[in-house]
Amino acid sequence: MQDSSTHPKSLLQWLLLIAPFFLWGTAMVAMKGVMDRSSPLFVGTLRLVPAGLLVILAAALLGKAQPRGWKAWLWIVLFALVDATLFQGFLVTGLSKTGAGLGSVMIDSQPLAVALLAWLLYGEQVRFWGWLGLSIGIAGISCIGLPDEWLLDWFGGHFAWPTLDLSPWDSVQAFLSRGESWMLLAALSMAVGTVMIQRVSKYVDPVMATGWHMAIGGIPLLIGSLLWENDPWQALTLQSWLAMGYSTVFGSAIAYGLFFWFASKGNLTSLSALTFLTPVFALIFGNLFLAEVLSPIQFLGVCLTLVSIYLVNQRDRLPKLWERLPAIDEAEPLPPSTSIAIPVSEQDMSASASLGSDRQR
Repeated sequence: MQDSSTHPKSLLQWLLLIAPFFLWGTAMVAMKGVMDRSSPLFVGTLRLVPAGLLVILAAALLGKAQPRGWKAWLWIVLFALVDATLFQGFLVTGLSKTGAGLGSVMIDSQPLAVALLAWLLYGEQVRFWGWLGLSIGIAGISCIGLPDEWLLDWFGGHFAWPTLDLSPWDSVQAFLSRGESWMLLAALSMAVGTVMIQRVSKYVDPVMATGWHMAIGGIPLLIGSLLWENDPWQALTLQSWLAMGYSTVFGSAIAYGLFFWFASKGNLTSLSALTFLTPVFALIFGNLFLAEVLSPIQFLGVCLTLVSIYLVNQRDRLPKLWERLPAIDEAEPLPPSTSIAIPVSEQDMSASASLGSDRQR
């Protein structure tokens, strides 16, 4: 018997399955709209702390156990520093310098880094489809993150490195002056946090850990905002507060709740296949509400990156689909109403299980 949670049958089930990715993508657009009236660290604090407290409350109402013991709290704090403080700090800084759509694409490239880290640290197989996806992903991120004039020079056969005459410090400053660079750092932070969740889950419930790490991880951002940002709330309008409320409640707490609910129902393979929808929604609504427009090279980079994310997320399932093609060709024609069910194995579930901790967009 097929699990109805893994194969949604009704329109409502499909909408709920897609909802977390829609909420994460549109939350990026809402946050971008607030940036002109506020400052990055304050926006990051508003995004993390209230949402974390809501997740903790919801987890407690669901009967999830609170963290116990110094090891549990130590891993939560480490997880908070990497996957909340650094990730959200890099994200909001990058979002203040680039568009919500491109930023979301860069953030969602983190499965590429997760695959590499899992290969290096745990010996997880990347296989042909994974390496192909990583290669395409590097090309896509390069098209997004590097200046168009550099790429056009290289395509034209001029391979001189543009920053060769700069000092190392000037090169670093040039790198950090681009919002895409900060988004890449955010993606790397998220990838490390995704790998860490395996250790965190040994000592505390993952949903409870998610709430606590968001609440704790927002504290350094709050301190930084109080020290370095001058009254970032004064220029906020009612519309700005509503946008931040949407990002916090819907883009964090509710999106997390739906994501973990589907994950608990054994729907990780379906979720991993839908990861690419987050930047798609961010690109669409960024264009509609913020008039964000991509250059042709950036559009090419977005397409390549989305293809690479799909290949890496589905690297364990694609060989099975590929092996079935000759058998289908040689078999007798099937009636039009006949469908072929492709089972989801435990290996497929474990390969995509790393996505359970990587959503804070």
